[in-house]
Amino acid sequence: MNVLKTCEDLRKYVEAHSVAGNTIGFVPTMGALHNGHLSLLTRSVKENDVSIVSVFVNPIQFNNKEDLRMYPRTLDKDITLLESAGCNAVFVPEVAEMYPEGEIVAEKYDFGSLETVMEAKFRPGHFNGVAVVVKRLFDIAKPTRAYFGLKDFQQLAIIKSLVNQYDIPVEIVSCEIVREEDGLAMSSRNVRLKADERKQAARISHTLFDAVQYVNKKSVDEVRKFVINAINSVPLLSVEYFDLVDAATLQSIDKWDDAESVVGCIAVNVGEVRLIDAVLFL
Repeated sequence: MNVLKTCEDLRKYVEAHSVAGNTIGFVPTMGALHNGHLSLLTRSVKENDVSIVSVFVNPIQFNNKEDLRMYPRTLDKDITLLESAGCNAVFVPEVAEMYPEGEIVAEKYDFGSLETVMEAKFRPGHFNGVAVVVKRLFDIAKPTRAYFGLKDFQQLAIIKSLVNQYDIPVEIVSCEIVREEDGLAMSSRNVRLKADERKQAARISHTLFDAVQYVNKKSVDEVRKFVINAINSVPLLSVEYFDLVDAATLQSIDKWDDAESVVGCIAVNVGEVRLIDAVLFL
């Protein structure tokens, strides 16, 4: 497996494969890899001639500097996992490589109503930071397909909008959430949970799965209240937001028939760790 550290190294690697007519699969990550990430890579390996993974903790998408400082970094382990999973190349740039102009970047993106709700409401500037780094990575890696998990449902919508707005020639592939045996959505942040927090965190997905059963029995408002109250009643858990939204627009719904597809999106503080999840309701 090739370990590439500069944008020029990645450009040359991609160009060589493009000239050869190879399709390129790309999985952008912030490292601290787990089976969720590896499932994206596995799909990329199946669907492309070459698979590239980036490992880069993007500072400009963190509005909480303490969260950035605490974000787990396990590069040596990540490289070992990627090699064993069939990755062809890993891109591991330093911050100055991605942001030679410094971390105050000029790019400003407009995603309309997609960036006024949920994650965007509680993490101002987050999605502009995501868009900046993803656009730069796409411009360098020029992937045929790029793979993202549905856990970050709003992020996925933002990236699809970015691709459409700038006519980026890449297919965005949405991949199912990979969960622990007890249902907790896999996340790099899970390793920061203390033993009692980890045990309680499973109640997030359990509550969401229970709530799905109420679609034909209770109103949208009743389901919202059920989820929030049930999770907030669990020691160590505190709901930051939970909403039932139109899967296409991410806007809140009032009635189940307001949208063809409805997704429940949630952010929960588990001690000092913030976790998100998303479950399809309709």
